[in-house]
Amino acid sequence: MLDAWTLQDGAQPAEATAERLVAWLGEARRSLDLALYDVRLPGPVGDAVADALRAAMARGVAVRLAFNDDRPEPGPRPFEPPPPRTEKPRLEALGLELREIPGWRDLMHHKFVVRDGETVWTGSANWTLDSWTRQENVLATIAAPQVAAAYARVFDQLWGKGRIGVSGNFDSAPDGGVRPWFCPGRGRELSHRVAKRVGAARRRVRIASPLLTSGPILAAIDETDVDLAGVCDLTQVGQVFRQWEADGRAHWKVPLLHQALTRFTGKRSTPWSHGTVHDFMHAKVTVADDVVFLGSFNLSRSGEMNAENVLEIADAALAERLAAWIDGLRTHYPEQA
Repeated sequence: MLDAWTLQDGAQPAEATAERLVAWLGEARRSLDLALYDVRLPGPVGDAVADALRAAMARGVAVRLAFNDDRPEPGPRPFEPPPPRTEKPRLEALGLELREIPGWRDLMHHKFVVRDGETVWTGSANWTLDSWTRQENVLATIAAPQVAAAYARVFDQLWGKGRIGVSGNFDSAPDGGVRPWFCPGRGRELSHRVAKRVGAARRRVRIASPLLTSGPILAAIDETDVDLAGVCDLTQVGQVFRQWEADGRAHWKVPLLHQALTRFTGKRSTPWSHGTVHDFMHAKVTVADDVVFLGSFNLSRSGEMNAENVLEIADAALAERLAAWIDGLRTHYPEQA
């Protein structure tokens, strides 16, 4: 059983996501394994989530949390903005088991929870107030044994090694029309899978992604003549062009990206800075005919190297709903990319 829902800038309070999450966590009976890139929930919203985790531990649930460790490493950082600064002391105060996963270059970018080894909470939204109130995101829960087992396997890889490494380096079979994908272990394969679906589409393709820099996907967009449209984050795309201008190795992608963006509109979000609102167009969804890809994966080369997760879902009704949602975002953000 899969349930997917959307968040939009200014369309819902953080309490709405917190209430749904608290209720979902409240059903845990044995274990909760959390892999979270960014955890910053101050005030009553954070208190509600923290209380749900404490209540789970009080009833004997084993709770483990792996998070992105943003401590700087030597040498230049190949992306902007820098990783978030998750406040470890706040997490330690919860009394659960913690594991820092180094992610200064290749990010531990997951936002998933495995409950009792049977059900998964995932999507593009970090556990922050801005993510739940000021960004476009898609979230999902799924109860499917093989899917949950794949997520549990990735979590155990991260937890056991204490690093991203080649986590997700296995193939997963579909379970009820849903197939999970993980990076970096299957990062390149995932990009080619999305590109193949885009290239094979006969009716429509809709894409919501902050960035669009994956070579195979750019090529597929360039080559298809199907009804294709999308929405991106204009501020972040502008940063990509500036980075590529300074890096001659990526120059070949410039015309492909320019051509692809003729089919996109975008949100002009606030440039990233400490203390500013983080109102990015943050959803990561591709709809190709009746197939949906959703998760934490930007359609980017760096995304292939991060620790990411994606659900490939064959569901005509969900595809129609998310394609319509993306078209609505394009209406809301009509500025041409």
